[in-house]
Formats: sequence, structure tokens, C-alpha cells
Amino acid sequence: MYGERGKIMKNVEERIGYTFKNTRLLENALTHSSYANESKKESNERLEFLGDSVLSVIISDYIYRRLPDVAEGWLSKYRATLVCEQSLYEISKKISLSKFILLGRGEEMTGGRERPSIVSDAFEAVLAAIYLDGGIETARKWVINLMRDAIDDVVRGHRYNDYKTMLQEALQKGTKGKVTYRTVAETGQDHNKMFEVEVLVDDVPRNRGKGRNKKEAEQDAAHTALRNIGK
Repeated sequence: MYGERGKIMKNVEERIGYTFKNTRLLENALTHSSYANESKKESNERLEFLGDSVLSVIISDYIYRRLPDVAEGWLSKYRATLVCEQSLYEISKKISLSKFILLGRGEEMTGGRERPSIVSDAFEAVLAAIYLDGGIETARKWVINLMRDAIDDVVRGHRYNDYKTMLQEALQKGTKGKVTYRTVAETGQDHNKMFEVEVLVDDVPRNRGKGRNKKEAEQDAAHTALRNIGK
């Protein structure tokens, strides 16, 4: 692909840190359905579908190998946090991905370029394009390089969905509101501790949660409480 469009694709490649053998894959990955409908081109939806699975495999493999002593339940929570829409949206900012997405006029005018769902889908589509162009190992290196800081944050318990705040807000809409937490158990060696925390609503015990530190355990307890009240 040459000409003005080719120059744009080269700029994108430089920004994302990967040079395509087949730049049509990259252009397809950046083509939102709104633009595809206007220009009669293929959207990035199929690539996004593939990228979602590729990302899940790569992240699952990485945290499985890196955290050999962590139980399946926590591995699942770590992965869910890393591959969620908001996480991918924040990571996409590292490569200014939103500025390169091809949007239809209406979507552009209504702020689609900064919509997390559109940007995160484009991120997964770009990952799929790299996978198809360069193979799984190339895709793995690319995405882990971008997400390593986020992974480090997650395994330290710093990037969870804030279930504690969500629980407090949900209860304040009703008649109850005072939420407190207390540690009820602490097990394991110093290098591999496990904490169990109980959440109390208006001093009445409600649910318990576990984690590798108190913060994780509190978030787990709040998450369980939210599920139990249908939130």
C-alpha cells in the first residue's frame, strides 16, 4: 500500500511498534463498522473476534507461568481485570491508538474516537492482525510489552474493579449504608500469606473474601456481597 494512505499506515506502524508484511491487515484492524458502512469496506469486527481469543490465551499463559502458586480462581480474576474494556482502553493510550481508528462521520461527531468500547475493540483487532501477519510469538511479545506494567499492577492488587466503592454506592441507595471490613483469618508463610476478610453492613456480617493481601481480600468480599444483592 503506497500513496497517502500508505504514509498513514507507516505512521501507525511506527507508533504501535510493529511493521506489517501485509498492511491491509492493519487497515482492516482500524476500520470501525461505521466507516466500513460508508466506504463499503470490511470492518474490524472479525479481527476483533479473533483478537479477543488471542489475547485471552496470551495473558492466561503468561500469568499461569509467572504465578505458579496462585489458584485458578485468582488467575481468572487477574485475567478478567487485564482484558476488560477499560484496561485495554487505558493501554491503547500508550500507542495513541484512538487517533488512527477509521470512523464514520456520525461516529466521529458523537465522540466515538474516545469511546472505550471502540478503542478496546480496535486494540484486539490490531493484536489479531499482528498474529495473522507475524505469528503467535510475535503477537505475544507485542502485547506483553505493552501490558507488562498493567500485569505487575494487577498481581499486586492495584488494578481491581473498585468493588468496595460500588458496594458502598449500591447500599446508600437503600436504607443501609455503613460498610466496614475486618480480618478474620491470616494463613500461610510470610512470603505466601492468604488473608480472609469479612464485610459488615451496619455492623452486621454479610460476606467473606480471600486474597493474597488485605486489599485483595476486601475487594473479593465486596464483590461477593454485590453478587448477593444482585448488583
